Amino acid sequence: LIESVERRYLDDSLVLRTTFRTRTGTLELTDALAMAPGVRGHDLGRGSPHLILRHARCTSGDIDLEVDFVPRFEYGLTTPLVWQEDGVIISTGGPTTLRLDAGMELAIDDATAAGRTRLHAGESVGFALHGVHTWHPDRDIERESVEARLDDTTEAWRTWAATHQRYEGPYADLVAISGRVLHGLTFQQTGAMVAAATTSLPETIGGERNWDYRYAWIRDASITLDALRHSACPDEAAEFLRFLTFAASSVYHHRHIQIMFGVRGERDLTERELPWLRGWRDSRPVRVGNGAWTQPQLDVYGELLDALHRQPDVIGGLPPQQRRFLRALADRAAESWRDPDHGIWEMRGPKQHFVHSKLMIWVALDRAIDRAERIGAEDRVEHWATVREQVRNAIETEGWDEEVGAFVQSFGSKELDASNLLISIMRFLPPDDERVLATIDRTAQELSDERGLLMRYRAEDGLAGIEGSFLICTFWLAEAQARAGRLEEARAVFERAVDTDELMTFRSLSSPFPSDPMQANLAYGQSGAMVMFIIDTYGTEAMAHLLDIFSEGAIYDEALQEALGVDTDGLDNAFRASQGLPPLPGTEAESPAEVQADAPEESTSTEAPDPEDEAEAPAASAAGSSAEPPAQPAS
Repeated sequence: LIESVERRYLDDSLVLRTTFRTRTGTLELTDALAMAPGVRGHDLGRGSPHLILRHARCTSGDIDLEVDFVPRFEYGLTTPLVWQEDGVIISTGGPTTLRLDAGMELAIDDATAAGRTRLHAGESVGFALHGVHTWHPDRDIERESVEARLDDTTEAWRTWAATHQRYEGPYADLVAISGRVLHGLTFQQTGAMVAAATTSLPETIGGERNWDYRYAWIRDASITLDALRHSACPDEAAEFLRFLTFAASSVYHHRHIQIMFGVRGERDLTERELPWLRGWRDSRPVRVGNGAWTQPQLDVYGELLDALHRQPDVIGGLPPQQRRFLRALADRAAESWRDPDHGIWEMRGPKQHFVHSKLMIWVALDRAIDRAERIGAEDRVEHWATVREQVRNAIETEGWDEEVGAFVQSFGSKELDASNLLISIMRFLPPDDERVLATIDRTAQELSDERGLLMRYRAEDGLAGIEGSFLICTFWLAEAQARAGRLEEARAVFERAVDTDELMTFRSLSSPFPSDPMQANLAYGQSGAMVMFIIDTYGTEAMAHLLDIFSEGAIYDEALQEALGVDTDGLDNAFRASQGLPPLPGTEAESPAEVQADAPEESTSTEAPDPEDEAEAPAASAAGSSAEPPAQPAS
């Protein structure tokens, strides 16, 4: 029985170490995506061998280790052939082949391989999982020590950190790990930066707001460029601009630039649903692709031009085709500013005239005018300046609502939007302008949740489910307050954001990590809605008591029973009922009041599994323990 789990990144790396403590012993599990042997410094990621490394070491007592290798390709559609050859487990299905070199005996049963071994103190076992092309198996199994490869990969990360991460100011630990994670989300071959490495993780359990984020958004990458300028390496700006110059060539022929691309510059990102997958804790649908790729989102012009404006050295040395690309961005911004769009939050309803979109059009033109000489656009300055003034007038007359007392989400609406905090941050208006101050106050008042974190908006967006808080919005609030001279307020807001479960866990990656998915959801703060549900239903003291018990490494069900008087299924179903969702399969839903009054017994359902649910893994389940996968850090 696992009593506690702790995990952290090894210093200055993205090599993950998870420590399991049981009643019989302790196990250290180390995982990494391997770097090419000998790669160091700025070449980190070059020639990566498509190799996952896992090493398990018993550090005290005895550990019984069970290993299951269950590869399922093409999002579970393909059950591969599995066989053993020269001590290597090989699985092939269509164009994909995985080759598992395991340091222990595994028995093959149809399309799976499994084994069990006992490790005593000081003993270890390693696993190396290679991904290769079935028709071009150009990678040989590398049989050297998994430990040696892990050491080499760790050193590769540390040499990169030593040459790229020199920030020594406040929150240096958060800045450093954020820089490494952002670099880890960069595709080295092209310079494309993906928003996340995951698809279809829900905003709320059982909800439908489940999107595929494994693509390079111009907006997200532009914000990332500015972050990396401070926390890591500025060279990414030139690499990403080169990527966009070729990926977004349609900007010369179409009214709107495409807002996102695949990591190799792919443009068709058509969204589809995978109905045979039930999703994480029944959070359907599971999606591949992202329908936002066809949306006009006018803010991306300003996002990119503003990010590059902050790096004049990059703009100063651009080749002709990239200077032409930047001129085209500003031209398209000037042409399309009167168009409605779907906005920064990628609304799936009708297009609107979002204030933030108009603001970023103004930013695009403002920054292009300032760098006109460097991009060879002196002849366009007069036209761009005329349009810039037209945009300003529209924002000030149609974006400000006297009755609301703030800048609103879109022309003619009464809704607030946290993105309007950027009005002063982007230098559209002075930070102490009365309208800016009023917008700051109304936004903080109307869009803050119970933790004091900001939501993006409260407006209807055409989707079922509830809107959670967005950390970046809270940081915008802190910056807007600081620029307005409200330093104490800004510091309090900033500290509130930094002290969230999300960032505190991200900061150290050494907090007790639960073995139950729902406990993981609470401990890592992946659903603010669940936390708020507990507070609303059981009270703040009960929530504080629950977190205290977690921090002491208590088993999850025991912690719930002690703090809330409810078991896992009871809490989960009460939350689902509050969201209008059906109970988990095989369990009975109860109202929050019933849960508090009489905690249900643990479910003993023997419901047969759905055959379609037998193949859930999107790619492959790597060899290892039954622990939940690591929480994905926010970029």
